Amino acid sequence: MSPFVFLLPLGAVLIWSGNMTINQLTVGAIAPSSIAFLRWLLALAVMTPFVAPAAWRHRAIIRREWPKLATLGLLGMGLWQGLAYVAAETTSATNMGILAAMVPLITVLLSALILREPPSLGGVAGGVLALVGVSVLLGQGDPLSLLDLEVATGDALMVVAATCYALYGVMLKRWTIDLPPWVLLYAQVVFAVLLLLPPYLAGPMTPVSADNLGLIVYAGIPASIVTTYLWMHAIRRIGANRSSIFINLMPLFSAIIAMLALGETVSRFHFLGGALILAGVVMAQTLTRPLVRRELPTASRETH
Repeated sequence: MSPFVFLLPLGAVLIWSGNMTINQLTVGAIAPSSIAFLRWLLALAVMTPFVAPAAWRHRAIIRREWPKLATLGLLGMGLWQGLAYVAAETTSATNMGILAAMVPLITVLLSALILREPPSLGGVAGGVLALVGVSVLLGQGDPLSLLDLEVATGDALMVVAATCYALYGVMLKRWTIDLPPWVLLYAQVVFAVLLLLPPYLAGPMTPVSADNLGLIVYAGIPASIVTTYLWMHAIRRIGANRSSIFINLMPLFSAIIAMLALGETVSRFHFLGGALILAGVVMAQTLTRPLVRRELPTASRETH
């Protein structure tokens, strides 16, 4: 396998990390409900000439599976990014990058609950370790402050957003929808646009201007279409598990980009909390031995 194949997930995570800074730049330039809707409207407009003919050929499947497609569009595109734009108003790009890195870990936990996949040693130990890291981060170095509910609204929203995206991945695995990858994505984008339209119309509707056009274009094309292309090919070439490990680089990339573009400062509690979360995620991804061995059916044991 060529080492250049690892540029696929690396490029996707780098663009996602840059989008954390874009989230910060949207504050004051465009309302969260406006960019959440306009980015996917732009993505839909760009994809339509290339994917719409194939989607039309698969319209019977889309009509039958529309509740699942709408749910996926809501979780993976509406809530994940929509909550992130709101979170950006009260937290930093560095914190957002660190908390977004919890997605693989939450995915492991939700897989155990929803997909009935047995919890692993790394999943349990890593979950505890990451929880300690989150408490350090949210408490700004003082986890006991959480007892006084001194948590930034944006940090709490990012935890909810990460949970939504993890649930998106789990449900995407649970539901078998017989559509080509790009048609599957296109259908989700259509439903995301429809679901994000009411909040957009409810306002405030920020007009597109020279101040926010670049933010919408970055969010709508590189952070939506390009990353999806890179990620799908990464999963196809090196697998989902190996690709997801690259998400662990998100806190590092987000912090570096935020320091260069926004002048954010990184404190010791960022390093400590981020290191604990990343260590927990790595444990969950690598220590995959199940805690409980599944018993074989009696008939199967008798035949061995």
